[in-house]
Amino acid sequence: MSLIIDVQQVTKQYGDKTVLNKVEFSLEKGAPVALVGPNGAGKTTLFSLLCGYIQPSSGNISILGHVPGNSALFGRLSALPQDAQLDPRFTIAMQLNFYARLQGMSNKFAKKDTARVLDMVALSDVVNSLPSELSHGMRKRATIAQALLGSPEIVMLDEATAGLDPANAKEIRAIVSEHASEVNFILSSHDLSELERLCDQVLYLDNGQLKQHKTLGNNDSAGFLTLRMKQHYSEIMPAILQIPGVSQVSMTQDKEYLLTISNEQGKLAIEMDLLTVLASNNWSYAQLINGKTLENQLF
Repeated sequence: MSLIIDVQQVTKQYGDKTVLNKVEFSLEKGAPVALVGPNGAGKTTLFSLLCGYIQPSSGNISILGHVPGNSALFGRLSALPQDAQLDPRFTIAMQLNFYARLQGMSNKFAKKDTARVLDMVALSDVVNSLPSELSHGMRKRATIAQALLGSPEIVMLDEATAGLDPANAKEIRAIVSEHASEVNFILSSHDLSELERLCDQVLYLDNGQLKQHKTLGNNDSAGFLTLRMKQHYSEIMPAILQIPGVSQVSMTQDKEYLLTISNEQGKLAIEMDLLTVLASNNWSYAQLINGKTLENQLF
């Protein structure tokens, strides 16, 4: 594996306000990485530092072996802000061609690359449409196509599915999943279940500090099952505790239960017994997850 991002003791201050405080982490080439944290945690500031839009007050950042903003990174890293907008006066193809030309492509290659990225996001049939003629989800996919121009090695997406209906959010997730082998995605989102499906690592920022940097699905989740129910049943916890191999059950939030498993090797049998208990009591469940949810791993 090769190192793509190295952040060492990075602090960012605006006057007396410290937005990031001695943040330190390294990322290697691989599956998408999640950047999570409450509003005001410093996520946007970190994205801006990685892109070279602003400079750290102290500390060092290396992107693909270069300082952020270095001309050597031109076309190798891209970022899509949450509020990215398309110009309403020009067609999708015209705008993407223009941005491709800004990257130094010839007119011929810009048109070819525009066609390539629009095909990647399943928008080949709207190349001559104005943004106003597209749905919100389609416009979001068009902005992601812009971020993919030139085949960058690192793409940072800030709240890429915010405000989208489930069908369009699924389309965005499919784009990331399909191209994750060629592109190193860094995803910022408040939707933890979405990040859990896409990412192998998570960076958790809070109040300007990196509280956790962890690999998902590691030993923290071994020996656990998470059960999400469609409605509340008062007798469900005692019934689950009767299943051999379940040593503890706790309610992590409304209609969600964390089962502690005493025998990891027998987890499959425990899952089958659990489903049998649910079926015999006519209890409807929404999801059974192997391990802890991302929310429970972080909090």
